[in-house]
Amino acid sequence: MTDTRMRQGRAALAFSFLVQGVAFALLVTRIPAIQDRYGISDALLPAFLAAVPVLAGVGSVVTERVVRRVAPSLVLRWAQPVVLLALLAVGVGQGMIQVALALAVFGLAVGALDASMNMLGVSLQRAYGRSIMLGFHAAYSLGGIAGASLAWLGAHGGWALGVSYAPVVGVLLPLALVGSRWYVDAAAGPVGEEGGTASGRGVAFAVLLPFCLVMSFAYIGDSTVSNWSAKYLQDVLGSSEQTATVPYNVYMVMTLLGRTLGDLGVRRFGAAAVVRAGAVLAAAGFALVAGAPGVAAGMAGFTLLGLGLCVLVPQTFAAAGRIGFEKGGPAGSDAAVARLNVFNYVGFLVGSPLVGVIGDAWSYRGAMLVPMVLVLVTVGYARSFEGTGGRYGDGHERARAADVGRDGHRL
Repeated sequence: MTDTRMRQGRAALAFSFLVQGVAFALLVTRIPAIQDRYGISDALLPAFLAAVPVLAGVGSVVTERVVRRVAPSLVLRWAQPVVLLALLAVGVGQGMIQVALALAVFGLAVGALDASMNMLGVSLQRAYGRSIMLGFHAAYSLGGIAGASLAWLGAHGGWALGVSYAPVVGVLLPLALVGSRWYVDAAAGPVGEEGGTASGRGVAFAVLLPFCLVMSFAYIGDSTVSNWSAKYLQDVLGSSEQTATVPYNVYMVMTLLGRTLGDLGVRRFGAAAVVRAGAVLAAAGFALVAGAPGVAAGMAGFTLLGLGLCVLVPQTFAAAGRIGFEKGGPAGSDAAVARLNVFNYVGFLVGSPLVGVIGDAWSYRGAMLVPMVLVLVTVGYARSFEGTGGRYGDGHERARAADVGRDGHRL
């Protein structure tokens, strides 16, 4: 594979991550408007919201089976337009059944999209022989910021959902289809002694368990910030309603910054060190939030959370993909990524209700200590992110252990 082809594949995949960030942000930030449009009651809303990650998990599991027969790039090429069209359908539907179907399609397609995007990212990083995975997730964060900003404009202007969604879908859908021409599949690199010749046999769940737990803990932390930061600042720390909207924006900006610089950290210090540092920073952020005497300290805590949590998910996909490759070649890598992706949604489903139940039963300050403990547990699993001797890329000696996260994986 030529360097030009890999660069094209990298740019196309980064754009796909960005588009998905825009689409997901446009959905979740307009939930109140969706609820109002379709008359969804407060009692029924949690069922609608829970259905999306549950079906996304189903979509990820199905994708694991589909990519045994077709290339992940083909799954991504068609899953992304379906996600965008489902988003548009949410905005223009006329009744409860229609929005339920649109959200169901959105969830299933998102699962396929997330799994296939990360499969291609892991594969490309292996071909590069150095850490580039965090850059893809930085593009997702940038898309999330753009999508949230567009949603704010729509809400501020009083635009109907269809009016907000249609121009975005109209621009991004054809661009995503054109960009999909340059996706790169199965960048396996040279055959290595630890699995390059394997035929894609399955990876035991026990091997993936540390990564599944880290993924779940990271998303419990992320969902805590996205669902509870505004309420915490306003109800616990006494901020104004306007100020309460700031922590999540700060969190997203710090996530973008951390992921933009994170690949350099992996190349310099290794994957395990970056995971440890991220977990410690995130735990410190939750501790600061829980003990914050005022709004400024709370803001500082959410800032630390963005810098800490942002590195965990990309690194976890990369490390699990490396293990899968060692056990079963490119097909094993794809299977590991698809299985791990399910725990993205597990963490998302568990995080928000967990904090809410503890907050109501005890206190919201105390509730912030639970994700703090969980991300600290990640420090104990950091050793799993170290390499086992596999090296991907072109085999040059310059791909030394530190440059590829001490494992040659596609972080």
